[in-house]
Amino acid sequence: MVNMNNMPFSERWKGTLTYMKAPNIEAVHAFTTRHGGVSTGIYDSLNLGENRGDEQENVRRNYEIICSELGFDYRDIVFTKQVHEADIRVVTADDRHELFTPVPYDADGLITDCRRVPLIVFTADCVPILMQDTKKGVIAAVHAGWRGTVKNIAARAVNKMRDEFGCRGEDIQAAIGPCISLCCFETGAEVPEAMTSLAGKDAEQYFFRLETGKFMVDLKGFNEYLLVSAGLKDKNISVSDECTMCSHDKYWSHRFTGAQRGSQASIIMLP
Repeated sequence: MVNMNNMPFSERWKGTLTYMKAPNIEAVHAFTTRHGGVSTGIYDSLNLGENRGDEQENVRRNYEIICSELGFDYRDIVFTKQVHEADIRVVTADDRHELFTPVPYDADGLITDCRRVPLIVFTADCVPILMQDTKKGVIAAVHAGWRGTVKNIAARAVNKMRDEFGCRGEDIQAAIGPCISLCCFETGAEVPEAMTSLAGKDAEQYFFRLETGKFMVDLKGFNEYLLVSAGLKDKNISVSDECTMCSHDKYWSHRFTGAQRGSQASIIMLP
């Protein structure tokens, strides 16, 4: 079997719209970029963040553009209020969310076995993870900031898929999308300390100390490790080689632009 780690994500275009697809996810999905929307100024152009300060009509049109390309209505998407924790919520069509209305729950991961129910998480340097079990017909979308990562949100999502739907780790495909990479994610000691608390000495391969006393951290690699530890096969995990901070002209990067920015989205749906 082909090792998905060795296969690159593919870039798709429609006009100016640009998005990425993983090599191993069969469900309808996309990792969006900054390109292809109608927003202007600091939100130029495909901002999908509802609460970034962008004009609502522009955000709504951006959703229409990407959702039309993927084959569903933006009014069918299930959102969540992301809080950098590790809660996972099982959702159905009843959880569909109207843009610019409050989301009634906090969660950083969503799971469903319902068809035509698109799941979405938002990032601008954090790690997006999309998962699919084709045998059970279950999908997941996970937002893994460093706080969620060290609380093992990746494994929590796998365990939820197992407990709620009978999924087996070896049947789950996962895609770790574009996010800040080892080259750019400089942190204080709190991040590697939390990683070590979770994974012991195994965590040490995913960070190194600088002469300044700061650390460079590989969140992509660590989340891949956590998925494998949760029962996924390494060959069933694809990892984007793009860094959102290095490629800040293509992706929204909180580290590069600060709070005045848009958000990209990772979307997955069972057709």
